[in-house]
Amino acid sequence: MNNYETVFIVTPVLSDQQVADVADKFQGVITENGGQIVNFENWGLKKLAYSIQKKTTGFYFLVEFTGEGSIVEALETQYRRDERVIRFLTFKQDKFAVEYSEKRRQKLAGKSKEE
Repeated sequence: MNNYETVFIVTPVLSDQQVADVADKFQGVITENGGQIVNFENWGLKKLAYSIQKKTTGFYFLVEFTGEGSIVEALETQYRRDERVIRFLTFKQDKFAVEYSEKRRQKLAGKSKEE
């Protein structure tokens, strides 16, 4: 099993429910193809570095998951077919990236407990 991380940006013209539906759809694609979601983060509405399809903002999502390489192909095919996704990036994590992600999650969990 390989570790992967994907970030995708959803168009800002959707309602909160539609944005949640998009996020659920792609989590479902991962699990339906035999993957296991390690971490899911909704980063919310953020300004883009440059305009994409005449839009200057977008809803960002981060998903860390484990699985076989075929999952990435299926996931990216679904990204390309869905017009609500304006950008995406998926990459395989090496052991150092996995360690960093674990430390980052622990740090975020510690901050949320303090609040």
